[in-house]
This record gives sequence, structure tokens and C-alpha cells, in this order.
Amino acid sequence: MDTLALSRRSFFGLTAALGLTAADPDSIIDLHQHTPYTGREDDALVSHQRQMGITRTVLLPAGSKYELAAGAGGNDRVVALARRHPQHFVFFANELPNIPKTKSVIEKYLKAGAIGIGEQKFPVDCDSRHMQLIADIAKDYRVPVLMHFQHETYNFGFERFHKMLAKYPTVNFIGHAQTWWGNIDKNHQQPVLYPKGPVTPGGITDRLLSDYPNIYGDLSAGSGLNALTRDEAHAREFLNRHQNKLLYGSDCNDHEGAGQKCSGAQQLAALRRLAPNPAALRKLLHGNTAKLLKLS
Repeated sequence: MDTLALSRRSFFGLTAALGLTAADPDSIIDLHQHTPYTGREDDALVSHQRQMGITRTVLLPAGSKYELAAGAGGNDRVVALARRHPQHFVFFANELPNIPKTKSVIEKYLKAGAIGIGEQKFPVDCDSRHMQLIADIAKDYRVPVLMHFQHETYNFGFERFHKMLAKYPTVNFIGHAQTWWGNIDKNHQQPVLYPKGPVTPGGITDRLLSDYPNIYGDLSAGSGLNALTRDEAHAREFLNRHQNKLLYGSDCNDHEGAGQKCSGAQQLAALRRLAPNPAALRKLLHGNTAKLLKLS
């Protein structure tokens, strides 16, 4: 066991001592984590989340191939951890969208308690019939879909994604990753995954969040952190403008849960610094995700 690992009793004891529950307006829901994650095992993840002060964590499984390019475990792995710590972990269902067993696998885990689908991180067009199948399942089960947009790598054709939002108005989608966050800028060049410098409002992502009620933004990972820190004046306005549509997530694979290696901890610090007011910060860290995922 990792030296930072936390026992079930001490984890629950700390949470109780701090008065943190999922219903606590000052609690933190982490929308985006994996286990294992590039070698980090379950106990180290539990410790990592405790160090960051996370109350509830959403575990995102891989499908039957690719491991989300992160050594991530599949559906059974996230279910097992959530079963061991039901007060602190919930899980999504996932599978490749373009294989014969897609529907049966995802439905199996939705029936087992999954509260969303994703992370959909696969080499298909974002508006393809394969992604329409995923949206159809989400519509039937009334759960959101979390999508990783990465130019010419995953969920191709981001500029067409508005067609999916219009076609499936009752399905909530959650945007994530480099191409999603690069496109807050009206002048974004699609091949650039981590753009720097001032942001011109009005990019594709900015417009989607404004124009479609069924799209949300996952703030996790280096891409989400970069979107806030590259132009903090813009970030303050962006967080204020979309305070009802943005969701805190970490998506970091370090063991410490603090410091420069932990993008999740850095994102927490950035949000606390840049959020327009305490009420908006509570929405970003807890309220929006609790409402979207129907967490009590």
C-alpha cells in the first residue's frame, strides 16, 4: 500500500470531522478521475482526493481498448472502487462507440448504477452515427455524456458539434480537453493544443456554452487550467459569464494532491482566485455538478 494511502475509517472520519457531505454547499465534487491512472492505484487515488479536500469523485472508466491513453481501468474497476467507498465515489459507464457491443456494455453498467457515459475519448467524428448511438443511449437513460475533444485525434470535427447539440436537445453533453478549451478563443488555430496569450471572446466553445442549454464545460486537466491562466482577465469574465455551465474536475495522475505536479490542486487555487464571488465558486466546485448528475 502507498505510504500516503488512507484507510476507510480515517477517510470517513476526516470527512465527518470537517462536516463535509455531498449536500454541503462548501464541499467539492471532482467530475473527472481515473483508476488506475498511469500506474497510480486505488489507495493512492483515495489519498490524493483526501489531500485536495474532495468530497465526492466521479470515476471515468476506459472502454475495452485504448485505456484512454492513460492506463485507465475499465468499467469493472471503477465499479469496484465505488462499491468500497460509496459515500465518496460514483462512476460513469463507457465503451468504444463503434463496436457491436457498445450498447449492451454501456446499458449493463448504467443499470448497475452508472450516472453518466464517458469519458468518450475515441477516434471517431463527433457527429458520426457512432456518437449518435451514444447520444441515443444517454437520451433513453437520461444521463450526460462527457467528451474529450482533441484535434485530429479524438472526436473529430469539433466545429460541427453544434449539430449534435441541436439534434439531441434533451441530452446533456460535457466538453473536455485541448480542443474544447482552446476554442474559448475566437482566433484559435485548431492544431494548437495548449495556446498561450490573450483570449478574444467568442470562440466556438464560448458560443456553444452561451447558445445551447445542454452543453457544459469540464474544467479539468492541463487544458482547463491553461484556459484560465493564459489570460486571467478573460478568465474572470468567462467564469462569470458561464458560472452555471462549468464544472470542477481534476484529471491529474500525481500521487500528492498538491504542488506544481497536481493540475487539480492548481485548478482549485485558480478558481478560488478568479471566481467572481463566493456563490459562483460554490456552483463551480459543487452546485453545478450536483445538479447535473442529480447528486444529493
